[in-house]
Amino acid sequence: MQKYTKKLKDFNELVMFEHSVFSLPFIFIAMVVAADGWFGFYLLIMGVFAGLSARNFAMGINRYTDRDIDAQNPRTANRPNVDGRLSAQTILLFIGVNAFLFIAVAYMINPLAFGLAIPTLLILGSYSYFKRFSSLAHLILGVSLGLAPIAGVVAVSAAIPLWSVLLSLGVIFWVAGFDLLYSLQDIDFDKKNGLHSIPSMYGAEATLFISAFFHGISVIFWLLFVWAAGLGVFAFVGAVGAGLVLAYEQKLVRYDFKQIDRAFFTVNGYLGIAFFVLIILDKIVT
Repeated sequence: MQKYTKKLKDFNELVMFEHSVFSLPFIFIAMVVAADGWFGFYLLIMGVFAGLSARNFAMGINRYTDRDIDAQNPRTANRPNVDGRLSAQTILLFIGVNAFLFIAVAYMINPLAFGLAIPTLLILGSYSYFKRFSSLAHLILGVSLGLAPIAGVVAVSAAIPLWSVLLSLGVIFWVAGFDLLYSLQDIDFDKKNGLHSIPSMYGAEATLFISAFFHGISVIFWLLFVWAAGLGVFAFVGAVGAGLVLAYEQKLVRYDFKQIDRAFFTVNGYLGIAFFVLIILDKIVT
C-alpha cells in the first residue's frame, strides 16, 4: 500500500492535481449559466472527470516532452519526470489513460462533446511544442484552459452560444497573462537555451506590460459575458472583482518577483472559485 501511495504522490508532483482549480470553476460557471441553475449530478460528475482527465493529459504531455529542458533547469531538475521516479514509459501510459478517459466521458455526454474530444486533445497537447519555436506559447496555454467554458456549455446544451465564447476569451487572456508572469522565473534560462517566450525575447518590463494588458482584456470579455448572458448584479460584481484581484496580482509581482508562486497559484485559484460562487448567487437571487 505504501508503494502505491508513494507513486500517487509522484504523479501528483508531476501534474499537481490540485491546480485543476484553475479550469474547473469556469467549466461549472458555463454549466450553471447554460442550465439556468442546477445542471444535475450526472453532469457534475462528468464535468469533474472531463476537467481532470483533460488537464492530466495536457500536463503529462508537457512533462514528457520537456524532460530534456527540465533536466537542465535548476528550478525543475527535481521533478519526477527528470529524476527517475517516473519513467518515460510510465508517463506515456498516464497520458494514454487520461486521453481515453476524456474521450469516453465526452462520448457519455452527447454527440457534439464526443465529436470535439480529439480536436480538443490536439490543442491541449500542442502547448509543449509551441514554446520551442514561438513565443505565442503563452496564448496557446490560454486557449487550452479557455476550452473549459466551451466544454461546460456543450455538455449542458450541445451548443456554443456567444456568451460562452466571451467567457472563454476572458479565460484565454487571463491564463496567458498569468503565464507571462510565471515565465519571468525562467527568463535567463530561456535566453541561454534558445527557448521562445515573451520574457526572453522582450525583457521583464515589456512582459509585465503585456501581462497587465492581457488581464485588462480578460476583464472586458468577462463583463461582456455577463451582459450577453443576461446575468445580474452578482455576476457583474464577480467580473469587476476579478479585475481587482488581477490588479493585485500584477502589483504583487511587479514589486517582488519572489511573489510569483503566490500570485500564480494562490491568487488565481481564489479568483476562479470566487467568480463561480458569485455566479451561483446570481442564479439563486435572480
